[in-house]
Amino acid sequence: MTDIRKAVSLVIVQGKDIFTIIRHNHLRAFPGYTAFPGGKVDAEDQAETLDQTLLNTLYREAKEELGIDVIELQKSGQIEAIDKIAIATSPNYNPRRYEAHFYRIILKKKIDFILDSNEAKLGQWLDAGSLLREYNFGKRLLIYPIRKVIEELSNNTKFSQVIDFDLREVGKIPFIEPLRGVIQYMPLSNTLPPASRTNAFIIGGQEKILIDPSPKNVDEYRSLLEELKKFQLKGLMLSHHHKDHHEMAPEIAEYFNLPIYLSPDCHKRCLQKYGQDYFQKSQIEYLKEGDVVTSWLGEDVGVIEIPGHDEGQLGLIPESKKWCFVGDLFQGIGTVVVGGEEGDMQKYMHSLEKVISLGPHCVIPSHGIALGGTYILEKTLEHRKYRENQIKDLMNQGKSVDDMLGIIYFDLSRKLLPYARENILKHIEKIENEASAPKTES
Repeated sequence: MTDIRKAVSLVIVQGKDIFTIIRHNHLRAFPGYTAFPGGKVDAEDQAETLDQTLLNTLYREAKEELGIDVIELQKSGQIEAIDKIAIATSPNYNPRRYEAHFYRIILKKKIDFILDSNEAKLGQWLDAGSLLREYNFGKRLLIYPIRKVIEELSNNTKFSQVIDFDLREVGKIPFIEPLRGVIQYMPLSNTLPPASRTNAFIIGGQEKILIDPSPKNVDEYRSLLEELKKFQLKGLMLSHHHKDHHEMAPEIAEYFNLPIYLSPDCHKRCLQKYGQDYFQKSQIEYLKEGDVVTSWLGEDVGVIEIPGHDEGQLGLIPESKKWCFVGDLFQGIGTVVVGGEEGDMQKYMHSLEKVISLGPHCVIPSHGIALGGTYILEKTLEHRKYRENQIKDLMNQGKSVDDMLGIIYFDLSRKLLPYARENILKHIEKIENEASAPKTES
């Protein structure tokens, strides 16, 4: 069971305005998201009571992230009030869980904060209405508790009730909407560890498309159906042919009488692996680069081809490039496997470069949450290039694949070694193909 650590968020208010930060894209937790300053309780914050421990954390975080001394500001009369306004615990599907305590600090006048440049790429004062409008226009990534607190502040910056998010009723299938209009359900699926869920997205205007539903079993399937009944669906899209992206998807398509959108390669491989009758009750529509499959906040959403992990893998991107759904191009949880007959390391690295060059504001994976910018793709590409050079050196030393496996993945769990072996083989294949390719004269 994951340990739940306590944390503090500083909701700083002056008049109608709220101070928020946008987190750097390289951060591990919620990169690119709009957030309140704050952080986890450290050992130095511990006191006899929880309330004092949390206040100690508040004082420390205010100094570290904002360059202010809250106690001195209180003494000088610059703070009108400090009170707790919300409590939220990370859901149990999160790899790192926190119990966050939101403290409102009401200032009598605005302060020019000295931001911790390692944490925040931007800090600004904005009224709650403007923050919500920017979220509704797809310009901000927001987690639900922060959005809800901002909504309450938009009605009354001095609201008195404490919001306990842990008491709210939640469905059997968790869902989030960190980006307006991109609804992300997270059913349990038969995917590779350490991931345990595959995201099923709902995107569109009045009529929406469903992407990659893959419930783990009949119970999860029934729970997902109940959630999907809330929407007017026009089609079901598969990003690629791996089973953890379409298990029971044909049954869902049949239930709602939906056509299935997919690449020709995905269709072919599904029939080869799961039988010629796998889609027999579904209308099939092929997708290719540039096809428009739905809309998002009034924009066309087009298809991009991103092979490598799987030859027929497809992604989606709206005209504004405010986001890009990339399937298994990267893993928010775990590591991408490039292997099997359908895997191609050269194409995989080219697909990474392709999405990086498109420059979306955030990237959305099939496992994990949306991440700001393309930093995760850049680091993934950098790691693949590093691994390739490592394998080249070992090849030059005459090392076998088994030797490489022991040297490179010496600390990997034994059950994951077959997947690591696949990655090595695909790197070797790429290296050998490039070495044998005819040289072009400059």
